[in-house]
Amino acid sequence: MTTIEQDAVAALAEDFGGQLMQPDATGYHEARTIYNAMIDRRPALVVRPTGAADVIAAVNYARERQLPVAVRGGAHSVAGHSTCDDGVLLDLSLLKGVHVDAANGTARAAGGVQWGEYDRETQAFGLVTPGGRVTTTGVGGFTLGGGYGWISPKYGLTCDNLVSADVVTAEGQLVTASETQNEDLFWGLRGGGGNFGVVTSFEYRTHSLGPIILGGLLLFPLEQAEEAMAAYADIVADAPDELGTAAAMLTAPPEEFVPQELHGKPALGFLVSYAGDPAEGAKVVAPLKAVGPAVDLVGPMPYRALQAIIDPMAQPGFRNYWRGLHLTGLNEDVVETFLRFPTEGLSPLSFLILFQHGGAVARVPDDATAFSHREATFMAHPIGCWESPADDERHLAWVNEVTDAFEPFRTGGIYLNFTPDSGEDVVRAGFSSGKYERLAALKAEYDPDNMFRFNQNIAPMPVGAGA
Repeated sequence: MTTIEQDAVAALAEDFGGQLMQPDATGYHEARTIYNAMIDRRPALVVRPTGAADVIAAVNYARERQLPVAVRGGAHSVAGHSTCDDGVLLDLSLLKGVHVDAANGTARAAGGVQWGEYDRETQAFGLVTPGGRVTTTGVGGFTLGGGYGWISPKYGLTCDNLVSADVVTAEGQLVTASETQNEDLFWGLRGGGGNFGVVTSFEYRTHSLGPIILGGLLLFPLEQAEEAMAAYADIVADAPDELGTAAAMLTAPPEEFVPQELHGKPALGFLVSYAGDPAEGAKVVAPLKAVGPAVDLVGPMPYRALQAIIDPMAQPGFRNYWRGLHLTGLNEDVVETFLRFPTEGLSPLSFLILFQHGGAVARVPDDATAFSHREATFMAHPIGCWESPADDERHLAWVNEVTDAFEPFRTGGIYLNFTPDSGEDVVRAGFSSGKYERLAALKAEYDPDNMFRFNQNIAPMPVGAGA
């Protein structure tokens, strides 16, 4: 780093409340390491702000030097958007705090909050907001990309529950976006990703639920897979909004609650949540239980335990490759395709999951937010997760094979939060007709030089082009 650059960093540090780390600093390598171990990038400067003033200073520093900015929240981006080479990494891990306003039914979370932290605070009041299915997921990228949670069929996407957001723009201005302030920006934040600035705080709508709900895991040997999937399909065909589920082809873990003969074997699992009276939920899932699972852990449980149920399968430091494919429904052909992909021969952390969507998500008008493809009632989500680079080819091939197999059943849309792919065609597939152009015009207004390009990037609309 040149003397001029060193002087610039020193000037930034003079009135900076957080931390600044250059490549030779202690902790730099930990700070640049993200969830997906396939990503190895080296930012020129890591910035850990403690408040909006620090974010503004860092953005101004980057803009004045024409450096791109990556924003790190939970660092779960499978595409590696949580870091960058040679730019400024805004690591929000010190930007913490959740304030619950139970009287008004809202909660405000700082930009670096993770969903487990948010749930801890809101559940103290018996309140929830649909959020990440892994507790270490950051609120930021999850919300800005849409945000499907277990209780989304009842309460909608995370972005549907966003009341307002404080945003530092590329010009270093702190603005508030809501239904009554900077409305176009608010529209774009709800599904348009991190293209428009750095969100320093999110205000969410909350709902009364918990602390105890019906939830848990059912596990079947593959010999029962067809019968269990038939029962599952019947349940979700006319499911109440309170029911949130997923079916998963996985490897049975060597846990005490799993019969020893299933340890390490391909199996079929179901994850269940019920955002209502646990007794009513038990009636809804009874036909699936009647098939006779080898493991039945579905019953009354803390909401926060449900939110952490996938955590053992989502550990940092592994190599990851996923996709999120919106499906038109769950018919016999989809079930047959799903059952063709047991996890034999894969890492035990790899699995194929079918998430049930629909309900309240589908009832929000398509043009109300940037988020799209609300009509999809299921999502196929193949997750390759492994340790050794020597196994890259096998796991990438499996995810791609699953993707190709589900092609006949797709809506044509993808969930950008779950894709490792990039490029304009990929990003366009994340939005319904006409939205990409509107977002590109919004990008040109708030970030004309594309400083915030480490995301599912929307290029700014060229000057003079029409939206």
